[in-house]
Amino acid sequence: MSTATSSTATQVLFDAPGPKGRRRILLLSVLSMLAIAALLAGALWQFHANGQLDPNKWIVYLRVDYLAFLGQGLWGTLKVTAIAAVVAFPFGLLLALARISRFSLLSGAAITWIEFFRGIPMLLVVYAFLLALPAFGVTFPRFWMLVIPMILVSSASTAEVFRAGIKAVDIGQHEAAAAIGLSRRDAMFSVVLPQAVRLVLPSLILALVTLLKDSTLGYVVSYNELQFQGKTLVSITRYLVQTYLVVSLIYIVINFLLTRIALVLDARMKARAASS
Repeated sequence: MSTATSSTATQVLFDAPGPKGRRRILLLSVLSMLAIAALLAGALWQFHANGQLDPNKWIVYLRVDYLAFLGQGLWGTLKVTAIAAVVAFPFGLLLALARISRFSLLSGAAITWIEFFRGIPMLLVVYAFLLALPAFGVTFPRFWMLVIPMILVSSASTAEVFRAGIKAVDIGQHEAAAAIGLSRRDAMFSVVLPQAVRLVLPSLILALVTLLKDSTLGYVVSYNELQFQGKTLVSITRYLVQTYLVVSLIYIVINFLLTRIALVLDARMKARAASS
């Protein structure tokens, strides 16, 4: 898509602000930044007034044993996120293919799966594995009581990501594949899917961010992920504010890095599409 076309599409979505509108937006932006700065200053003042900024309450997080303890939790978080993604993403692709299938029974089953797990909170799925299934004699280790719900919920949302990617591939690609004699199946796997996967790659990385956040539900099943380790550390140090700020900072850094990777990939693909 050219720059001119992109600009036209943007104007269709909303009117470009005029001089007054731009001044109003600038004023609101400045006021918002000032309000945020005031809130941060107020929070720091409250922390200072209550002794929460005492260096002795922060220096403990440089201890090797505490860092190793949080490192174990971080490893647990990364492990469940990686395994859930490795299973959920291919499963989501299969669900997307099933949903667009010409076989109504297969398509209906995929739609039911996708809509059900997209509409149910993952916390309820975790509780089902923790409380409901054991009542029927079905039990899993703590690790899988967290990973399986992550896979079930993520596969449904990822299926829609893949379906959107398949639909986004230009119809001309389908026609070109048919023109050279490829069957619908061969065209899908040889021509359409490789392009669709490239299109949705940034979205898949953002889905990975969502999985990372979902891993915090490990506290429900007492799995030793980062937040659960932080909770345990609070009971040891009695420093609730400091511990959860440190844990939050770790999550922010990881999510920031993943988001930046997604943005870079998205920018590269847009640049490649513009030059082609």
